[in-house]
Amino acid sequence: MRVVEASLHLVRLDLVHEFRTSSHRKGHLDHILVRLVDEGGAVGWGEIASAAGPYYNAENVDTCWLVARDFLLPAVLGARWEHPRDVSTLWRRVRGNEFAKAGVDVAAWVLFAESARIPLAAALGGTRDEVVAGVSLGIEPTIDDLMAQVALHVEHGYPRVKLKIAPGWDVDPVRAVRSAWPDLDVHVDANGVYTTSDAHLEALRALDEYGLTMIEQPFAPRDLLASARFAASIGTPVCLDESVETLADLELALHLRAGSVLNIKVSRMGGLSAALAAHDLATAAGWPVWCGGMHEFGVGRYANVALSSLPGFTLPSDVSGSDKYYARDIVLTPVVARAGRVPVPTSPGLGSAVDEAHLATATLRSEHRTI
Repeated sequence: MRVVEASLHLVRLDLVHEFRTSSHRKGHLDHILVRLVDEGGAVGWGEIASAAGPYYNAENVDTCWLVARDFLLPAVLGARWEHPRDVSTLWRRVRGNEFAKAGVDVAAWVLFAESARIPLAAALGGTRDEVVAGVSLGIEPTIDDLMAQVALHVEHGYPRVKLKIAPGWDVDPVRAVRSAWPDLDVHVDANGVYTTSDAHLEALRALDEYGLTMIEQPFAPRDLLASARFAASIGTPVCLDESVETLADLELALHLRAGSVLNIKVSRMGGLSAALAAHDLATAAGWPVWCGGMHEFGVGRYANVALSSLPGFTLPSDVSGSDKYYARDIVLTPVVARAGRVPVPTSPGLGSAVDEAHLATATLRSEHRTI
């Protein structure tokens, strides 16, 4: 294949419900859509779903735009490749910047699937025709507000609820949710804000009595030793997220037994090619995996659905319906969850075309390149 045209589109969508994590609050999202076109006219879309600021990792929208514009697109334009796994070799001198790489990598996979006239899930080796979806709920102003959000999504049929936690917002909200829904699949996500102080460890260990599916990323991304010690001290499984950006990170985490569950985020790991490799490595080691999300628009959300169709994704993934986040998504056919399950598209390519009319009104700026 040979890419002859590439473009970037910075798109803003408002959230239907403000979302707060341990580090920041957001009412809208700015993501970068990547569009690649090959010699035959086939089109592949990808999404750079980085945060606006360097809160999740070191990248943000502006750094991703610069890296994609000045380094990744020039590397892809005009180059020939047989399979999307080969595309990452085109920018092998570019270190880090996994979110920026992920958007271009996904666009290459979608372009490949579109050109071959096969669904993206089939191109990846997916085996399911539907995936189980969970929801991620932010830190609310009050526990009553949180309970209302949980009730809403349980009513919509979601079988798993993830609660964001932070020091001072952990044991009490978990106790309240577990008391109201004793059989609900609940797990918590700390986004790495806890330390090994006595107070923080006491709060985290207190969660062990509430039957959580997992405690996700309790400590800072590089503090795998703390994670390993903590994992050995409690019964609740520890899940790693921000700690695993590369396969080398995963190999080290496996060696240290720093957890027992892996959240595979396409964006965090640099694209679908790396996510596939992480799936294979983790499942071979006996770690169940699930697909995490970054509040992706429809483009990135469909890529996550396709990835979640692989056999190792045995836990509910963050692929909830588009309507949970956006009144109008950027794709013509939004992702829909019914009773907590999302069908895996069977049409060629991504699963939906991009809504060009909405793209035109929601785009803040664009960059176009041709050979």
